[in-house]
Amino acid sequence: MSKVSQAQRLRDLLEDAIIKGRYPPGARLDPEALEREYDCSRTPVREAIQQLAMSGMVKVVPKRGTFVTKLSVAELVERFEVMAELEGMCARLAARRIGSEELEALREAHEACRRMAEAGDANGYYYENSIFHQRIYEASHNAFLAQEATRLHAVLQPYRRMQLHLRHRPERSLAEHEAVLAAIAAGDEQRAEAEIEAHVQIQGERFNDLVASVQQLQQTGSD
Repeated sequence: MSKVSQAQRLRDLLEDAIIKGRYPPGARLDPEALEREYDCSRTPVREAIQQLAMSGMVKVVPKRGTFVTKLSVAELVERFEVMAELEGMCARLAARRIGSEELEALREAHEACRRMAEAGDANGYYYENSIFHQRIYEASHNAFLAQEATRLHAVLQPYRRMQLHLRHRPERSLAEHEAVLAAIAAGDEQRAEAEIEAHVQIQGERFNDLVASVQQLQQTGSD
């Protein structure tokens, strides 16, 4: 697995704290307090906050500070709907255009996910999962589409990461990856599109889990 920077690790810790309600929606993040708490310098704190702002987790308000973003269930579902469509396009084009080296790289990314799932490492799976999806974006050979998919993927990363900590979710995600990989390798454009859309969409039990998580955050913020 690729090396993770101090800023990225700090971002992950802050994501966890936000998702678990330690920093509820609307809460202000104090950079100096974060430096003391996480025993790090100003630079990784500033970089982590910038990454969180880009993902939409926090909002930087000039002369006021950095605040945890408030997102409703409806707003999250809308974003996941668009993400499913973008990834569906990427997978469909990848099934048509992927090269042999790119396919091998996708298989390697899938095997890295498998190792993390078998080790029960949800955080490790989270990182390798992002690489798997990025390989598909790149294999679409549509730079604009890949850029847009990457941008929205970053916005939703904290919530995708939250889902991976649910019981048995990494194993289910791995099986879904297997189906996507098989469709792309077979050049089956429609199946590749359908499989990855089903993988990304928030529906059924996953929708209920998302609702419960957001409601918990909102309740924590109102206490």
